[in-house]
Order: sequence, then structure tokens, then C-alpha cells
Amino acid sequence: MKLRRMITVVFAVAVFFMPSAILAQEQKPAWEIGFGAGAIYIPDYRGSNEGRVYALPYPYFIYRGDIIKVDRQTISGKIFKTDRVLLDVSFYGSVPVDSDKNDARAGMEDLDASFEIGPALDITILKNKENKFALKVNLPVRAVFSTDFEKVTYEGLIISPRLNVTKGDFIPGTGLNLGVSVGPIFADNGYHDYFYTVEPAYATLWRPAYNAKSGYSGTTLTVGLNKAYKRLRLNAFVSADYLRGAVIDDSPLVKRKTSLMGGISIAWVFFQSEDMVTVDY
Repeated sequence: MKLRRMITVVFAVAVFFMPSAILAQEQKPAWEIGFGAGAIYIPDYRGSNEGRVYALPYPYFIYRGDIIKVDRQTISGKIFKTDRVLLDVSFYGSVPVDSDKNDARAGMEDLDASFEIGPALDITILKNKENKFALKVNLPVRAVFSTDFEKVTYEGLIISPRLNVTKGDFIPGTGLNLGVSVGPIFADNGYHDYFYTVEPAYATLWRPAYNAKSGYSGTTLTVGLNKAYKRLRLNAFVSADYLRGAVIDDSPLVKRKTSLMGGISIAWVFFQSEDMVTVDY
């Protein structure tokens, strides 16, 4: 079980440090393979006042195909694309949580590793190649599943529209790229139930029974920086989840109305294709 957990953590953490294209119409290798190491702090769940710092190596793999694309935070499959609109299928994952190591969840069942899959509509509002600037709206709808590696359980549905701003060479001449993403999260009662419901069997004097509802699940703001220098890749990000006003902010498992996550990483590309492709999404 420890090995399974470690494998899950390594690959879940890796998605936060995979670089994504800052702008359209960039020439990049069709694929890159390398090795990286990163340190990241992840709260046990959104609203938790406890979390874990992971300092781990991770596999670095980028594939920029016509249909399948692997980059930061997603593995996506293109369904439909125009100059301004992209419809794809994307995936996302999160780490498992040992409830015995979380005071708020002590005595409750563990949270298994989870993964999300669903369609996402990406709409380009503004794009300026000369200024290396882009403004996009991303509209993903994903089904959420948990797994203990023996079975897979459907946990609910999540909708998380995002406004994404990217600026290449943010500090002129440095090659430092900036990305900012912000947007609300909405989820059904199944998703909220998995993370925030307290069944009567697990109720205590300090943790009353609670039944989670569907609706607004908070707002997420993420700021990231990345830089590529020859075969070196540097990444850093910080992300904040604001749960004040969410339908689950009165759950006894929500101990902090603002959950923070962040990390830094460095990776080296050992192999890359000689073929170059135009990154246009």
C-alpha cells in the first residue's frame, strides 16, 4: 500500500510541474523526455488546515501531438478546434489522504487517490503574438472518481470555469513566463459528500454530523512562473482556494477558509525530438 501511495503521489505531483505552452504559434520539439525534482506543499484537501510537503523526483514527459497532448496538469485529447475555440478531453488527479494523520478527519475513512475526466471548452478572447500575451476562458466539466487500486468509485461532478492570462517574457529579456488563472468551482453533492460529509457514525463532540450539499464550492487563484534555458526547465507556482461563502464552508472538516498550495521544481531534458511542431493550443 505504501508503494502504491508513493507512486500516486509522484505522478500527481508531477502534473503541477509540467510546462504548458505560454502562447500559440511557438515552435517546440514534438516530444521531450527528462527527469526533475520538486518540492511542493499540498493541503490534505481544500479547506484543511493540515497538509504535506513532498520533496520528490518526478518523470518529465511532454508530447505535443495533433490529437493527444501531455503537458502541465492535463493529458488532453483534441476533439474539435478552430482558431479561437478548442474542445478537448482532459484528465486531472490528486493525492490520497491518510485520515489518521489529519486531526479533523481522525477516525474517519481515508481519502483515496482521485482522478477527474471530462470535456473542456477553451475559448481564446485575446491573443497578441508580438507582445506574447493571451487571454482565454476555459470551461471544463469533469467526472470525479476515487480509487484504492482495487476498485474505482464514482464520486460526483465538478465544473470549474477559468479565466487564464499568460504573458511571455514577463520581465523583458529574462525569458520568464507568467501565467495567472482564476475562477469559481461548482460541484454536486456527491463530490462534496466525499470530502466534507460527516456521517453520524463518525460524529464526535467536536465534529458534529454534517450532510454536504451541491453548489458553489469556492474560488481558486493560481499564479505560475516558468523558464526554459537550453535543456533546463524551471517552474514555480502558488495556488489559493477561497472557500468563504461556499456551500460547504460550515462543514466541521473545513478548518481554513483559504487553502494554500505551492511548489518549485527543476528539470533537465535528456532527450527531445528533432522534429519541431507548432504549438497552437
